[in-house]
Amino acid sequence: MPASTAPDDDARAVVAVVVAHNRRELLLEGLAALAAQTRRPDAVVVVDNASADGSAEAVRRWAAGPGAGGLPVDLVVLERNTGGAGGFAAGLARAVRHHGADAVWLMDDDTVPRPQALAASVAAWRATGAALVASRVVWTDGREHPMNTPRVRPGASAAERAAAAAAGCVPVRSASFVAVLLDAAAVRADGLPEAGYFLWNDDFEYTTRLLRHRRGVACPASVVEHRTRVFGSTDADPGERFVLEVRNKLWTFTRSRSLGPRDTALYGGATLRRWARTLARSSRRPVLLRGLVSGVRQGLAAPPPTADVLAGLGAVSADVLAVESAAGRPLGAAARVRPAAALPAGQLPPFSVLLPVWAGDDPAQLERAVASVTAEQVLPPEEVVIVRDGPVPAPVQAALERWRREGAGGVPVLVHELAANAGLARALEEGLRRCSHDVVARMDADDVSLPERFARQLPLVAAGADLVGAGLLEIGADEDDVVGRRTPPTGAERIAAYARFHDPFNHPTVVYRRSAVAAAGGYRDLPLMEDYWLFARMIAAGARVENLPEPLVKYRVGAVPGAGAYARRGGARLWRSEVALQAHLRREGFTSPAQAVRNVLVRGGYRFVPTRVRTVAYRALIAKGAGR
Repeated sequence: MPASTAPDDDARAVVAVVVAHNRRELLLEGLAALAAQTRRPDAVVVVDNASADGSAEAVRRWAAGPGAGGLPVDLVVLERNTGGAGGFAAGLARAVRHHGADAVWLMDDDTVPRPQALAASVAAWRATGAALVASRVVWTDGREHPMNTPRVRPGASAAERAAAAAAGCVPVRSASFVAVLLDAAAVRADGLPEAGYFLWNDDFEYTTRLLRHRRGVACPASVVEHRTRVFGSTDADPGERFVLEVRNKLWTFTRSRSLGPRDTALYGGATLRRWARTLARSSRRPVLLRGLVSGVRQGLAAPPPTADVLAGLGAVSADVLAVESAAGRPLGAAARVRPAAALPAGQLPPFSVLLPVWAGDDPAQLERAVASVTAEQVLPPEEVVIVRDGPVPAPVQAALERWRREGAGGVPVLVHELAANAGLARALEEGLRRCSHDVVARMDADDVSLPERFARQLPLVAAGADLVGAGLLEIGADEDDVVGRRTPPTGAERIAAYARFHDPFNHPTVVYRRSAVAAAGGYRDLPLMEDYWLFARMIAAGARVENLPEPLVKYRVGAVPGAGAYARRGGARLWRSEVALQAHLRREGFTSPAQAVRNVLVRGGYRFVPTRVRTVAYRALIAKGAGR
């Protein structure tokens, strides 16, 4: 039995994904090498791309036999060959959605990792915090394989090079799928590879997409063998497949968000030079020229969405749709309208809506809020839990009694009444205890949820997120009177960094796991700051967090700035809450001393700025700038 990992490594789940097509014996060698790792993966997902050589049955026999040594193997058999691009997209979706992976180790079926390979990659991942760790790829004779050389990051800063070197690594801008460890948080944020590429350049497009705003490293200590039939480089004659090289590169340079202008010029120039060398050396130049023309013609059209390419494959399609939807990626015509409805029954978790009500709420606005989360939702909840925070006016009480008896929009409504006003934190804690489901969506009594809200957020929760927010539209007295827009930060790293200075979530938009809220200590009383304090503790506790940038809620700020939501953001009471919040965050180690002082001065001082000035500043600096 291989050596086990250290306890702190074991806390992070690493899932290996192997994509296979008609290379049964090499596939079995690779699986044996995975079982022999000194740091074994927590599970292996084998994606059989419609092999005709008995690969699937051979994997089943191997997984049940002594060679696997108890290594969990999840075999995914595709009905049709989706190419390397489709296979890796399907495997990644399976790993992050069904296995809850913290990191995913991708490799081809002709890749045989040496025993220390995964241990070295995991150590580099932990030491550098990189979103991607590429292995050193060698051929069968030990020579560096030129087909799989990671591209060193041009213009990497001295600090970035030093940080990578301290872990025995080098900063890179792209890598090959032959053996690469990916941080699952980056996968959840940016979605899956472009399955429409089928073969070639899918790994280049995807890894450069992940690394456009993140760090990646190559780890020479992590060594794998790429057992190709011949030793060759990327400018070898591709024959009829040259059309794929041309089409996919054009898609990458013109359609993908993976490269900035400088990188496009740099890699575009290198591609043209390589194509020229390939054409000059080829003995089948007419074949390549036809491929060039056809590739250019195909490359002028947009690639089909990954969710469309991998549709009709049962559970695989559900996994892909969930991850792509959660990342805000294109879903295709059918799924774009109702992404949740395209998932098989039972693929999305049941959820409750939690809505507090108090004496100051307007009856008409409350009716509108409840309708927006029930009858109007593409994906309605299983229940609505309303917490009455103390006595309310008669019209509000009448509505509560009606919903208690009849439900709302076909959704059961549970009403829990507090005898006296206890404040938002206490009301939400009481409500969470009465929710029937672990997944809970927040809603305020004067806001409006857009019809696609839960259909957009629940797939992300199904993919493993613990806390999901969204953008919102600020509205005046009338819900069609849009006066502002808030775009939150996206991606776990940006959210965590942003949270040191601002609340990274719009509270009325969030969907969270009740268990993750409880693990962070739940809501605690801190007037108008209870949500920020909770979210900071959830991030510090390791909750998986994400935001959808598009607005999914209309948030009522009021028609008169001096009496609406912006007025509530100022004054001595909120300044005291601000000071208390910063003291808590500093004491809990969430912020540094310098950050705490800065926050008290800047955020605290902001509370005494005149309301109209504060409104303009907030919209300019927060509402429109958070997602940058």
